[in-house]
Amino acid sequence: VQLVESGGGLAQPGGSLRLSCAASGFRFSEYAMSWARQAPGKGLEWVSTILAGDGETRYADSVKGRFTISRDNAKNMLYLQMNSLKPEDTALYYCVKGFDPVIIATTDPVGQGTQVTVSS
Repeated sequence: VQLVESGGGLAQPGGSLRLSCAASGFRFSEYAMSWARQAPGKGLEWVSTILAGDGETRYADSVKGRFTISRDNAKNMLYLQMNSLKPEDTALYYCVKGFDPVIIATTDPVGQGTQVTVSS
């Protein structure tokens, strides 16, 4: 399994960023995929999930209405559109395989993550 995140950077409060994740080494279209994040000095936090099949989406309350998760199964890509960014969104963001928020929060991510910093 290989997951390579990109798209992070510095954004101002209220701004937007779009994260991407290139997946390989498994049948991407058959798995639920999620985003998780780790803020400085804190543990890993589940952010959002998109299921395989019908593409149902789920969001943590802290990002609901601001973030949108999507996937392109033809390209083996996962995305996270982040709007109305807040300073508390500052974290290292990871793409993860799976959907269980508890398991996601207690499992070391495969990828290196992409840093998102929200600051004026």
